[in-house]
Amino acid sequence: MAFVFNPIDPEVLRNPYPTYKRMRDEHPVYRHPAGFWVLSRYEHVAGALKDAETFSSAAMGRQGQMMPVAQEDRPTIGQSLISEDPPIHTRQRNIVNRGFTPSRIAALEPRIEMLAEELFPSFASRGHFDLTAEFANPLPVSVIAELLGLDPARRDDFKKWSSDIIINATAGGMGAQVMDSMRKFRAAIAEAVEDRKRNPGSDLISILVDAGLGEGILDAESTLGFAGLLLAAGSETTTNLIGNMMVTLLQDPGLMERVKEAPTSIRALIEESLRHDPPVQMLMRLTTRGVQIGDTEIPAGNLVMTMLGSANRDETRFSDPDTFDIDRNTQGHLGFGFGNHFCLGASLARLEGTIAIRQLLERLQKPRLAEPDVEYHGSFLIRGPARLPIEFEPRLAA
Repeated sequence: MAFVFNPIDPEVLRNPYPTYKRMRDEHPVYRHPAGFWVLSRYEHVAGALKDAETFSSAAMGRQGQMMPVAQEDRPTIGQSLISEDPPIHTRQRNIVNRGFTPSRIAALEPRIEMLAEELFPSFASRGHFDLTAEFANPLPVSVIAELLGLDPARRDDFKKWSSDIIINATAGGMGAQVMDSMRKFRAAIAEAVEDRKRNPGSDLISILVDAGLGEGILDAESTLGFAGLLLAAGSETTTNLIGNMMVTLLQDPGLMERVKEAPTSIRALIEESLRHDPPVQMLMRLTTRGVQIGDTEIPAGNLVMTMLGSANRDETRFSDPDTFDIDRNTQGHLGFGFGNHFCLGASLARLEGTIAIRQLLERLQKPRLAEPDVEYHGSFLIRGPARLPIEFEPRLAA
């Protein structure tokens, strides 16, 4: 039987890595029957992400073209930094970088600690909770909402809309629910942008719309697109990073005890998790000209799926790649992408992940999986537990 890569096959979603290996070994430059291409080897994926002239980021936001969805049903938030190429991307990136300076990110640490602490009382005396719904979801979206200057009381709305836009829209369909969330999400961000024009503050949206930036100001559509991208993609990435790390720790009690006893190892845990089971599994690119990859010619104007999750398991780049090794040298992993679109919020995600894991291990006594099988999202883009029931001794750590 001929090999066909179905990114939303239930078995692939449960564990995509055996399929990725087969592609690397047998079909490293794979043409899908739907017409797009899939790159699975590290050298090809990293090469494509580095070559912005040949592999355009204009493809981002067009994942729906790989599914049988009518053009008018494909939602958009607005012109977004993630889908721009140089020189426009370079100019916009320089502007939004002002909101992600090392000092600005470091200053968020006490507030992130507080937001994490505030989540525990709701389940601490229960002895069980769903880590995804009750911790990994609300923490990152609360952080991002406050960074942007949005009302944190609406975090449940923001999270629902983000999940619909990022996960449900890449799980095989873009129905009425996704379109409704897109409209509400866009309206909420647009309202905040207009408010900051009249009442500027110190939040990130204010930085982006501040008329004092002169030629550096983003236009209204770009500001809307970036704020929406940060809230949706930023929160989903960190949510699933936290979830994936906890799955690994809960399935390996020895590793969990080691990390608990040496919290400084959380940084290594984060990097190996980003390599071993990254929350973002792929990025789309569009060829601007014909390009030769290996023995295969990809014509101009073709969509290309660059598989980060597969590249991070490439045996030619990482030895024994299927083994989770906290002592591994993870330098060069593609968990945050590569090239000029390397994740803008990487330092924030690392900080949130560090605080989240540290507090979970400190406060949960004898945590364990409440169910043997982990249920993952149905998205070909985002990988992480859709729900993660955990049991523990019902008391806080002293």
